[in-house]
Amino acid sequence: MLELRFPIDSTPALDKLDGLADRIEVLPDRVLLYTDDGEAAAVAVHSRGLQPESSLVRRSTLEDVFLRLTGRSLIE
Repeated sequence: MLELRFPIDSTPALDKLDGLADRIEVLPDRVLLYTDDGEAAAVAVHSRGLQPESSLVRRSTLEDVFLRLTGRSLIE
């Protein structure tokens, strides 16, 4: 999984993420890209001109699985 965070005051062109992951989930504070190769996706994000504030490649957590299955966060 690749987790991207963009500055709050910017609106990234998220259509540039098309085709980079099996599934893309846009949340209020971050964008999650479900992919087998997070490092390659991170390189592709930058090569497409997007400048995230931070990017983190990690394994999916139980919260990620919950969000994927329900579409709702644990806080809601």
